[in-house]
Amino acid sequence: MSRSTFLVFWLACVSSLHGAEAISFNRQIRPILSENCFACHGFDPKHREAGLRLDTFADATAVRDGVQAIVPGKAAASELWTRIVSTDPDVVMPPPTAHKAPLTEAQRALIKGWIDQGAPYETHWAFIPPKPPEIQATGSAAIDYFIGQELKKVGLTMSGQAGPEKLIRRVSLDLIGLPPTPEEIDAFTAAVAEDPEAAYADLVDRLLESPHYGERWGRWWLDQARYADSNGYSIDAPRSIWKYRDWVVNAFNADLPFDEFTIEQLAGDLLPNATEDQKVATGFHRNTAINQEGGIDEEQFRIDSIFDRVATTGTVWLGLTIGCAQCHDHKFDPIEQKEYYRLFAFLNNQEEPTLKVSDPSFDVARLQAELERLESSLAAYLEQQKPSQLLWESELKEPSLTKNHKGLKAILAKPYEKRTVTENAAVFAAGPGAADQMYRALYEPHKAAAAELKTGVTTMVLKERAEPRKTTVYIKGDFTRPADEVSPGTPAVLHAYQSETGRNNRLDLARWIVSPDNPLTARVIMNRVWQQYFGRGIVETENDFGSQGSLPSHPELLDWLAREFIARDWSLKEMHRLIVTSQTYRQSSTVRPELKEKDPHNYLLGRQQRLRLDAEIVRDSALTACGLLSEKMGGPPVYPPIPEGVMGLGQVKRAWKASEGPDRYRRGLYTFVYRATPPPSLTVFDAPDGQSTCTRRIRSNTPLQALTLLNDIACFEFATALQQVIEKQGLEQAFRRCTSRHPTTDELKLLGSLDTLSAARVLLNLDETVTRD
Repeated sequence: MSRSTFLVFWLACVSSLHGAEAISFNRQIRPILSENCFACHGFDPKHREAGLRLDTFADATAVRDGVQAIVPGKAAASELWTRIVSTDPDVVMPPPTAHKAPLTEAQRALIKGWIDQGAPYETHWAFIPPKPPEIQATGSAAIDYFIGQELKKVGLTMSGQAGPEKLIRRVSLDLIGLPPTPEEIDAFTAAVAEDPEAAYADLVDRLLESPHYGERWGRWWLDQARYADSNGYSIDAPRSIWKYRDWVVNAFNADLPFDEFTIEQLAGDLLPNATEDQKVATGFHRNTAINQEGGIDEEQFRIDSIFDRVATTGTVWLGLTIGCAQCHDHKFDPIEQKEYYRLFAFLNNQEEPTLKVSDPSFDVARLQAELERLESSLAAYLEQQKPSQLLWESELKEPSLTKNHKGLKAILAKPYEKRTVTENAAVFAAGPGAADQMYRALYEPHKAAAAELKTGVTTMVLKERAEPRKTTVYIKGDFTRPADEVSPGTPAVLHAYQSETGRNNRLDLARWIVSPDNPLTARVIMNRVWQQYFGRGIVETENDFGSQGSLPSHPELLDWLAREFIARDWSLKEMHRLIVTSQTYRQSSTVRPELKEKDPHNYLLGRQQRLRLDAEIVRDSALTACGLLSEKMGGPPVYPPIPEGVMGLGQVKRAWKASEGPDRYRRGLYTFVYRATPPPSLTVFDAPDGQSTCTRRIRSNTPLQALTLLNDIACFEFATALQQVIEKQGLEQAFRRCTSRHPTTDELKLLGSLDTLSAARVLLNLDETVTRD
């Protein structure tokens, strides 16, 4: 067997070993092979077609050219083992050219033992349905049991419970995204003194019933939905889809069962007698970017949007890198390119209309005033460009006018002075203004405002076509190279697919995704919920449950959570209640010496985790502390102050008129976000930009964050309001508003040495203020 041929043996064998389930293998052998999987990214699909695929037991043990890569029970007779222990640089695996360190003696012994034990090939753990645990504990006690068992194995125990002040701050920020007021802290502390368990249970119930719960957890879902308020790409024009955002918030507040929540977003329009809300929900997959550049191939970008929808669906609900199979069979997971395009077929049969929706809060007066402001700016600019427009009009020939500007013929028949601003704007847009970015920055918002005023509130939705499109495999993912036609279907490695509608449409796909037989969806969602509370999922690679992903730190706990989620009718509120009432969640975050020594990264959860607040909650906490927060919910996005010049950073310079009144102080959830130029105060605290699905926010710690909290125009405004709190209620009260605890004598003395404005700016910049402990 040639060295290049055996390289294929090695690579495929490593790929297949990743999927074995035996605990001794997954926790010991698999990490070794993952680390030394030196060239899997160069795995050539041609070899797989030639029958050299070794990710099944039959192929791995087949004899080729007189050589057997693995002889079960006989490591010494296995070519794989021979290559691992060889000293010949032309034979040894991994080869020197891979720049990998040789396997250690202990690592070799583990691999040899696996082969000698029969080299069992088993299904990857995530593709096996969750198993019922053999425990007596129920409810939150079950969580504590699983965590306690893993800690016990290494001689550790859980930390004690956090104090009342810290606990109410933690659970308030986690459940509603707002810190508690000093009055709420005092009331909770007093209740804890009477009956700790009852006090905490009542607090959790109150927070779960708060309308702010939907805002907090709705933002979590909007990250995954890649929500933003503009179209993206270089033009990045504003879009109207905030009704979808409000639908998400309302769905969380109503505790809409997650299976229904999923179905309505993927296929709400296909439900019998679909309601307006169910149609609005399909905005999930309208959050793709839209390219409005002149001269683009519209079919190319339609296909690109479906590529995004397939990958997003795979990531959000299945936790798989399905998008990797767009151009070829998946290199690591059992997902074929043909199966990718069968999923693609479900999402290839839609139109992309806008839906006019009812909205009793539609503010005609506000829109009219905004339209008048925009029209004034547009008229002034057109007056400056009048000479170039008149010159262009004078050069128009009648044939070209008839052929290329039919819609303008009636307007051009009028004298310039007799036309409306809108008419002259339309002419300028067709002529000298076609490439004028400054003009487009004025014209597009005016056009959008006029349309909104005329039509009312609209939102972007999906609608199934009467005649389905033909779907084919695209060679190397190139839409100009169609190959075999495919019909809608799902990956064979997962549970069986059945069409309940008989049409193989999105509704069938959605029901397949939330089927209780699906081994992934409940695990994936519970893992991401857990991640929000502890900073890390039970599976650390929350977007990859495939063979290249991390192993679960507590597999039995993850299975229990998934089964409990389904058993509790897919109720997220019930699962939140279970987690936050557990002793695991309520632990102190203090680092103990023995934890630092045996579990420095807190994988075993012998303590809670300190977490920097999400970008929007940094803003919301500051607004709460200084007393400016507007609790108004829903409605069109707002425009809090941002630094000058930000809107000139994109290709099109756009206007940003800061909101006045209560809208100026709305929660960060409602801030208008342009994909190309998002608000800097959100970006600097790691908010996603909506370009693609975000299943885990990073948490950076940079000087820019401190500078933002000190000097950003909005933050300075918050500090000015907090200054008034200091002057009226004292430093201690302001300190408590920011940190949820009483200051020490030294802290008060230090703050008292500053002027009140400086003290306010310091308080809003404290690590404690922007941290959930």
